Amino acid sequence: MSVVLDNRNALLPGRFGYLMGLYAENYHRLARLFAPQELAPGEYVSSVDDGLDVHLKVQERHPYTLELELTYAMVDAHTGLRTPSAQLRMYTDAHVAEALHCHPGRHLWQVLGPFPPAHTVLQHRLRMNGFLSRWLEYLAEQGHSRGTLELPPEQGQGGAGG
Repeated sequence: MSVVLDNRNALLPGRFGYLMGLYAENYHRLARLFAPQELAPGEYVSSVDDGLDVHLKVQERHPYTLELELTYAMVDAHTGLRTPSAQLRMYTDAHVAEALHCHPGRHLWQVLGPFPPAHTVLQHRLRMNGFLSRWLEYLAEQGHSRGTLELPPEQGQGGAGG
């Protein structure tokens, strides 16, 4: 047998492939749910009967990427920030979306340290993007959609438009 097959780290490409699959799944869930690729920059609120308003902020638009923040209107008593919160990047050309981080105000290096091993980073990205996939599925089940998105009153009139 080859050294590669005998090495347990040979499973890493399988996990990497799974992560790329999660990115693609998250893109399609997000695109079906809120169609952020069609929204102008700004903050949108989705309200349904469960009473938990969801905020989607289109922070920046670039030719092939979108920078987004997805969060509830709940505020964490410790940090004073909305929680749960996810910073997202959608690649509209590659049809993938990744959760960059899911900790309010914290970047990956702040969570994992300055020089984490690649395996640790991969595991963390798997957890974040698995969480995002489940959260998007839950939001769809609760009835959140592009049709429930509205601009907050201070940002403009009417719905999200297109």
